[in-house]
Amino acid sequence: MNETMVCAVGNVATQPVYRELAAGPSARFRLAVTSRYWDREKNAWTDGHTNFFTVWANRQLATNAAASLGVGDPVVVQGRLKVRTDVREGQSRTSADIDAVAIGHDLARGTSAFRRAAVKGEAGAAGSPTQPEPAWETPVAASAAEPADPERRQDALVAMVT
Repeated sequence: MNETMVCAVGNVATQPVYRELAAGPSARFRLAVTSRYWDREKNAWTDGHTNFFTVWANRQLATNAAASLGVGDPVVVQGRLKVRTDVREGQSRTSADIDAVAIGHDLARGTSAFRRAAVKGEAGAAGSPTQPEPAWETPVAASAAEPADPERRQDALVAMVT
């Protein structure tokens, strides 16, 4: 399975179009990716060429993208690059699509508030968990007192995890 995986950083150029299909939810939007370079003559950053990609999302990613993205949002998209050539009205057209695996807001250019999506069959609404947050920290066993030496401390932590 040789696939071309890409990571594109750009802006949402069109409002996401959401569809419920027999195979599950699907969403698509256009992504504008503009290169920037340092222009020594102007002594300033300058916009270069803009590439447009059609981003396709499926299943839960489609639902979340349609609910979260709007025109102009800065995003990072990771997925499989698909270059297609179509002949319409005697003219050959080439398009580049990205079958998205992950989509997220670009936090280098703004803030975002994450809300966990409700899982099928879950009673609570998105953002109101039905179970308490799990305790992520592992309590230290009484027999595994923390050694003062940092190297021995790391060995003790590894021994606790395994």
